[in-house]
Amino acid sequence: MRFITTTVLAIGLGLAATIPASAEKLALNAISAYLNAMKTAQGDFTQINDDGSISTGTIYIKRPGKVRFEYNAPDSGIVIAGSNTVVIYDKKSNQAAETYPLSKTPLSIILAANVNLGQAKMVTGHGYDGTATTIRAQDPSHPEYGNIELKFTDNPVELRQWVINDSNGSQTTVVLGGLKVGGNLSNSLFDITKTPSPVNR
Repeated sequence: MRFITTTVLAIGLGLAATIPASAEKLALNAISAYLNAMKTAQGDFTQINDDGSISTGTIYIKRPGKVRFEYNAPDSGIVIAGSNTVVIYDKKSNQAAETYPLSKTPLSIILAANVNLGQAKMVTGHGYDGTATTIRAQDPSHPEYGNIELKFTDNPVELRQWVINDSNGSQTTVVLGGLKVGGNLSNSLFDITKTPSPVNR
């Protein structure tokens, strides 16, 4: 279940692999406002793991504090964040589900009730390459938990790619295609107290 464990350390979001031209570097307050406005979202994702392997699946987001990753075959995992906890389920394993505090993953940065990238020592990098704005963010109180690099374009502001650098030196990239923002998502999707069943399979 290495690919699933890597997800907990390196969960990420994005909207598309192809990045269109962007007009200018985005300000941190504009990026924070975009993330705070994203209450629910769902779509497909492709995850490139540190060892070069690729996993695909579907993601469901409900801010604050909730996300669900369902992996497509041949992977069998489901990762759920809810109730301040991340739970990893692997149907191929006979072991109990793994759990981690949400606060110890970079995912907590964008799932916070109020995302404020302008706070001291949270953003350690803020660049623009002519097509996209990239920021590197960490928990300012616990930089040892790793960091997340988020890539955005503007007109409108959209998150395109998420790269996690964890405390072990591993790197994982996740991009999503066709993310649908808005709509109703049941809280039952993020219930960590029961073993989940896939939504779409």
